[in-house]
Amino acid sequence: MSQAVPSAEQLIVNSPGPDFDQAAESLCEIGREFYRRGWVFGTSGNFSATISWSPLRLAITSSGLDKGSLSPSKILEIDSDSQLLRGKGRPSAETDLHLVIVEQLGAGSVLHTHSIWSTLLSDRWAADTGLVLEGYEMLKGLSGVSTHEHREWVPILENSQDYVALRADLSAVLKRHPKCHGVLLRKHGLYTWGRDIAEARRHVEIFEFLFEAEARSQFVTNPAPPLK
Repeated sequence: MSQAVPSAEQLIVNSPGPDFDQAAESLCEIGREFYRRGWVFGTSGNFSATISWSPLRLAITSSGLDKGSLSPSKILEIDSDSQLLRGKGRPSAETDLHLVIVEQLGAGSVLHTHSIWSTLLSDRWAADTGLVLEGYEMLKGLSGVSTHEHREWVPILENSQDYVALRADLSAVLKRHPKCHGVLLRKHGLYTWGRDIAEARRHVEIFEFLFEAEARSQFVTNPAPPLK
């Protein structure tokens, strides 16, 4: 896998990330918070932080863990080929999705959640390949957005267990929509990112608020037809 250095138009320009221990503590704290808020039940979700750009290194959650009880010993360090450099466990099968976001957008952190609301909306709008969020004041919590009149396009990808193909699909979507702040996988969940862990965490919080507001509105005013 080729290693990319973020350009001036990306989120960051080769800025140093946190050290591994700092990143591990932060990702564990996020896991506990997101679990309490109902965004990563069971073993769902995965989180990463970029700790080095040259060479590329990520701190990332190990696969199959309860995110409500993460400890720093369960955070792994990987390289740009998903090879394990530190820690015990195995990276998630979705690690390549983190890497493509980091490499194409220069993200300092990538966070993946599995909330009820994102799951429902990602299915309802899958045929449109995306969801529009507009008119909400909370949109101003997304990086670079300064008005509620902003129109946020959230692409929706079909979920797949073929992560090589899914990585390619995600890469293509990010090229078509380089200014998007998040991507949904159908009946799966949200991927969002930021220039650092704090910004990525804020983006999750903003999106989860918007998804809940939008879903409650849609499913009340336009419920699904009854099953026959």
